[in-house]
Formats: sequence, structure tokens, C-alpha cells
Amino acid sequence: MNDAPGPAILGINRTQDASICLMQGSRLEWAIQKERLTRRKHHRGKPGDLREHYGPALPGLARPLDAVVECHSSDAEIAALASYEAELAGSLVLAPGCRRARISHHLAHLYSVFHPSPFRQAAVMVVDGQGSPVLDFTEHWAAAAGVPGDWREVSSFYVANREQVHCIGKQLWDRDDTRPAGLGMFYSLLTQALFPGEGNEGKVMGLAPHGDPRALALPPLAVDGNRVAIPAPWRAILAERGRFRYGMPEAGFSDCANLAAAGQRAFEEALLEVARWLHAVTGLDDLCFAGGCGLNCSANERLLHETPFRRVFIPPAPGDAGTALGCAIYGLVELAGQACDWRWTHDYLGPAPQAPDIDAAVAQATGDGSGLVAEKLNGRDALCERMLDLLCARKVVALYQGRSEFGPRALAHRSILGDPRRGYVRDWINARVKAREWFRPLATVVLEEHANDWFDLPGASPFMQFAAPVRPGRIRSVPAITHVDGTARLQTVGPNDDPLLRTLLTGFAERTGVPVLLNTSFKGRDEPIVETPAQALAAFRRMPLHALAMPPWLVRKRVEPELPE
Repeated sequence: MNDAPGPAILGINRTQDASICLMQGSRLEWAIQKERLTRRKHHRGKPGDLREHYGPALPGLARPLDAVVECHSSDAEIAALASYEAELAGSLVLAPGCRRARISHHLAHLYSVFHPSPFRQAAVMVVDGQGSPVLDFTEHWAAAAGVPGDWREVSSFYVANREQVHCIGKQLWDRDDTRPAGLGMFYSLLTQALFPGEGNEGKVMGLAPHGDPRALALPPLAVDGNRVAIPAPWRAILAERGRFRYGMPEAGFSDCANLAAAGQRAFEEALLEVARWLHAVTGLDDLCFAGGCGLNCSANERLLHETPFRRVFIPPAPGDAGTALGCAIYGLVELAGQACDWRWTHDYLGPAPQAPDIDAAVAQATGDGSGLVAEKLNGRDALCERMLDLLCARKVVALYQGRSEFGPRALAHRSILGDPRRGYVRDWINARVKAREWFRPLATVVLEEHANDWFDLPGASPFMQFAAPVRPGRIRSVPAITHVDGTARLQTVGPNDDPLLRTLLTGFAERTGVPVLLNTSFKGRDEPIVETPAQALAAFRRMPLHALAMPPWLVRKRVEPELPE
């Protein structure tokens, strides 16, 4: 028998951005991406993950499990099922009568977004690159019988309530490489044309406002109901990799920026058309949006303002990593027959670091000859006062506290903070601290009660999923977090949210009149966000940061980096 109430349920995402989630009834124990443990960005699932990565690092995996639910996608990992089965049998303790399931990709996305949402009933939109082939669908969709089994889902649409979910439509891709289809595939091809490697969609979003969307005379995407086709002119220009590959000698900045701008605009306009179709079909006021396309903050802001939906919920991990949570919730609801009472009110889902581990890591990092010195402060207020002194003196401070964020946004548990009033702080962080492209915007965190005074966003934004316009009269006050198009990607902090962050923002507002801080992820170039105390201290030592706040410690360098200027 399990000590905690409710069944123990493990959800595992075996595909890109591999991840794992443990629930005990409606209590979420933890959820984490594989990349945080292996330090390899977007690390895919492989046989051996439980034995080599998850088991040694995560608590609770020795308990008897009442349900295990897995999710694959369209990659080749499905061919390794026998190895995965052997690993489960050898690495986990399955309780008598343990229920097992393997669910299709978009169904996992659905359970990750609707059941933890605040809505009783909603329309649900799942849009990503490629999901499961039709042959592997584990949901009922009436049209599935009429199409070849190797065709793949690229978007799915649902009506969901707390009792049932109903798929009302899908867009499929016939696997003809000369005719890619769907919004996710379009944005992936756009990204690949501009930047090599995986996970660079954020660079495209940052580059787009620097270009002219009309300069290349490209047409809009072709939208028919819930289906999006990529016209021939787009397919041709996205194949011109040398002309648009950012940083290559033959690629001019204006060409790259113009392509990014045209692609971002085409993506946004098509997404809005599809969302309006979904509203017309369902007549519902509330929308849940998941899939990798849910990370496009500029498009998300337009969903709020330019569609008939009154409320839009986008989880902090809408991409593939979030499907591990969807798998666990599916196990709770569909296999164990229990209602899911857990709601996505915050994103601090990683396993909690223990105080002795923090103390030991600080002691080791600040030993003789280390170049680091640590001060132990008594209480939150004392630590925040010291951090405010540093921030107001133009210094850049890393913050490591509590459980890590599950999604890709740093929400001030694994963050780098700075003064938003000084534009050169943004440039210095991009160039010196993160060693990345100069055009990349940095995010912001703001007191929720003051957000409307500074940004044009209806309601709270606790997960940093929307790029909202900065109020015109405020732009000059916060140049470091205002992008070239006058927007900022923001996280709001309400009265019941993180207390240290509330204290810090309130103190900064009292000192400066600005209830806003610059906030970017605590990681180096091409690295995942730091996870453990030792990783945080190693990153701090390596990067030209001025201080690391790791409650109750404030760590400084004996020889500080120069100030931003």
C-alpha cells in the first residue's frame, strides 16, 4: 500500500525533449526534463533512461507504482519497444494489478493542458510539428478509418469537459517531403532555414521584429478550416539555405530578418484563422492551446486580442516535455478512474533541492583558493535587501531557489536578474553573460497589480507565455526589457505567488518606482537551465555574473567582473 493518498502514477515521454512525471493521486510529486539531468539540450528518450538518469537522481521511483503511462511520437524510438519494456520490468516496482498504457502524442498533449486548466469546459487546440501516425492513435476520431495508417497528425482539435473529451478534427500529413503541411512543420522549416540545430524557434521570434514582412513578397499560408498548407513560393524560398542562414558570409542581416518577419506574420495570421474556425465550430468561450507552437509568445498575445475566445490557457510546458505530465494525468483519470484536482497554478515542479545539499555545494565551491566567498543571511528580507543593493548598482545577479521550472521559461527559480531601466544591461547580458545574438530580447517579471499600468495585457501571465505591448509612456523607463517592436515577454507575480520574488519586486519598486525586473534563464550558451546547486555554482563561476543568491546564501566573487556599460 502507498503511504500517500491516491494511486502512484508514472508518466514518461519517450520522444524529443524526453521527460518524466510522478503523481500520487492528484498530488504532483515532480516533473522534469531529461536534459536537466544529462545537460544535453532537447535530449531525446532512449532505453536506459530510468536506469542511468531518472532512477539515480529522482526520489520516489522505488515505490510500487499503480499505473505507468508512456508516450511516443513519430520518431524511430517506437521500434525500441522491447528494450523499453525490459527496462521497465528491471527498473521499476509495479504494484499488483498495475495498469499500463501507451498513448498517442496529441492525446498526451490534450491531457497535459485541459485537465490542469481552470476551465470546466473548453475547446482544445494542439499544434506541433509531427505527432503520432494514424496507426498508433489511441483516441477515437471518426475519420481515422479512411486514411492510410502511416499518415501523421500535425494538429488536433477537441471539445473537452471534466467527464469526456471528443476529437472534432485533425490535420494529417501524408509524409510527402515535397509537400510539408501544418503550422508546426512550417515554423520548423522556417527555423531550419535561418539557424541550424534544434530548438532555435525563439531566435526566429527575436529576429522577426527587425525585418519587413512584405519585403520578400511571400503569400500567406493557405488555410481551409483546420488545415494549413504551405504554398509553393514558401517551399522554394525555405530551400535557399545559404541565402538565409544567419551568420554565413552570403547571408545578409536584412534578408534573414525579412524572412523571419514574413514567416512570423504568416504563422500568426494562419493560427488566428484556425482558432476562429475552432470557435465557430464549438461556440465555446475558453481555449486551451498546447503543442510546440504554444511557445510562440507573439502569436499567443494575438490569440487573446484577436479571436472570439474570452480566455486562453497555455501551460508553461506546452511542448513535448509536457506530455509526460499528460501521460500521468491520463493514468489518473482514465486508468485509475479518479478526477484530477491538480491545477497548473505554478511551474515549480522539479524535485526540491535539500538544504544540506545546498550547504555542501556552497562549502565546496567557496573553499580555499576558489575565488568565491559566501555570506549566510538571516531571512528572506535580509537576502532581498542585499540583492536590491546589487541590482540598483548596475550589477547582474543570478537567483537559484526552490524547485526548478518544468517548462522552458525561467520564472525566477533558475534566473538571471538585472535592472530593466538600463538598456546596456540587456546588451551586456547577451554579449558577455549568455554569449548569444545581439537581437535576442530578455524577458521581464512584474508585480501583477501593476502589470496593467506598464503592459497592454488583459489579466495575469504567470508562465511568461505572452509578448505584450509595453505602454508607450513606459518604454523609456524600461528599455532593457522592451523589444524593438515595443513588446515584452512578461511574467506576472501575484500576491499568492513566490514570496521571495514578491519581496524583491516590491523592494525594487519602492527604491526606483519601477515594479519590474529583467529576467532571463540561468544558463550558458547552448546549455539547459541549471538544475542542481552544484550546477548553479559552476555556472556562476564560469559566467561574468556579480552575485548568486541561493537562499540562505549570497555568493560573490573576490574579483568581480566589470559593470555593464
